[in-house]
Amino acid sequence: MRVMIVGQRWLAAEVFKLCQARGDDIAAVSVPRMDDRLAIAAEAAGVPACQVTGRLGAGWVPDHVDVLVCAHAHIYIGADARAKTRLGALGYHPSLLPRHRGRDAVRWAIHMGDPVTGGTAYWMDDGADTGQIAAQDWCWIRPGDTPEELWRRDLGPMGVRLIGRALSDIDRGVATRAPQMDAMATWEPAFTTRRLAG
Repeated sequence: MRVMIVGQRWLAAEVFKLCQARGDDIAAVSVPRMDDRLAIAAEAAGVPACQVTGRLGAGWVPDHVDVLVCAHAHIYIGADARAKTRLGALGYHPSLLPRHRGRDAVRWAIHMGDPVTGGTAYWMDDGADTGQIAAQDWCWIRPGDTPEELWRRDLGPMGVRLIGRALSDIDRGVATRAPQMDAMATWEPAFTTRRLAG
């Protein structure tokens, strides 16, 4: 499969390794900074890297890409970029979508006292974490968990697994696209101590 990886930090670098191990043709990567782990991994492998912030448009997407794989991608993936691929853009969100849509899903799940959370591989659309579900899994939120602990122990590794599962499904000719249950949706803004205290 020919992929472009869009993202940053640990998750994107791990997804890059996953795609390498799968034998995917990684056409390019997009990062917010050229000193990011993903850019460094791409350079070592001879994969082109571009620095894009704000919005990824079709001009950044190489020809004949099957899917954009988005891992910790805090940029907008334009409809033109998604349309240039065969299948669209596959992202990961660290919640059981449609719950906790928004940038700080892990923090809000803990703050709201949820006993369970999870992760979702989903097909990105024009909305904020509103796309169709490709794969999901869940985990407990343990007493005393911090967002960092929960991410490192469960939600980060889960993201790699779920993206891998979705890509394997595509290999088998199955691109799961289950609609989200909008009646169960929540969206929270960026988490700040000031907002909660106010």
